Amino acid sequence: MAIAPELRAQILRLYQAELWRIGTIATQLHVHRDTVRRVLETANVMRAQQSLRASQADPYLPFIRETLAKFPTLTASRLHAMVQGRGYLGGSDYFRRIVARHRPRPAAEAYLRLRTLPGEQAQVDWAHFDHVEVGKARRPLMAFVMVLAYSRRIFLHFSLNARMDSFLLGHVLAFEAWGGVPRVILSDNLKSAVLERVGSAIRFNPEYLAFAAHHRYEPRPVAVARGNEKGRVERSIRYIRDNFFAARSFTDVDDLNAQARLWVAGPAADRRWPEDDQLTVGHARWT
Repeated sequence: MAIAPELRAQILRLYQAELWRIGTIATQLHVHRDTVRRVLETANVMRAQQSLRASQADPYLPFIRETLAKFPTLTASRLHAMVQGRGYLGGSDYFRRIVARHRPRPAAEAYLRLRTLPGEQAQVDWAHFDHVEVGKARRPLMAFVMVLAYSRRIFLHFSLNARMDSFLLGHVLAFEAWGGVPRVILSDNLKSAVLERVGSAIRFNPEYLAFAAHHRYEPRPVAVARGNEKGRVERSIRYIRDNFFAARSFTDVDDLNAQARLWVAGPAADRRWPEDDQLTVGHARWT
């Protein structure tokens, strides 16, 4: 049976970026261990001496998840007694860790300020900056903006279109500038990333999905009409408009990008880091 590209990308990311075991990946994604192994063997990324031992708790995970979904505050000791009555022979300490991993978390309030770990997340968007004359043609001036959610470091690159090739090039240039790849990249539901979305069901653009799988990050479109979920890149675009682009002169796009690189490494990196008044954005390491 063919393995969906979305599932293949998720398996490779969890195995190589998050360092999950095969059994953990199979359990969390609700697939057979052999499916996970087939993906890893095909990609030739399996680690040596991978443990194949199944956990005693594996057969009870559906019951554990179902019970916690109905009674999310049920204590681990009570749940342990319940699975013991169904034949589980494992100890209580290990079982508590299983319960902690599968216990539903309460939904965050809409006004809660979200915090991220270093290197965990970046946010990306296109911004339109007027038009430029190229020969006899009038072309749109587009800015590819990516921001590291933890440090607020900005990557800025201008182009004359917002096509897929420019979108992916912006990612590559940002990764090179930062010397690494964030674990998650948030985006709008733009066509370069998402072909179709119905509620939480997402059909990714296959080219973007393959790109994300190659670089081992998780592409995560924000909910429809919830641009506030990537507020850091939205605020960064306003900052770019007011503090970089306003009243700026340039000869062409290459000249503008050269100026943008200097601005990102200078004034943008020297601004105060919101998490600590004693540090600048440039001093807040992303890893």
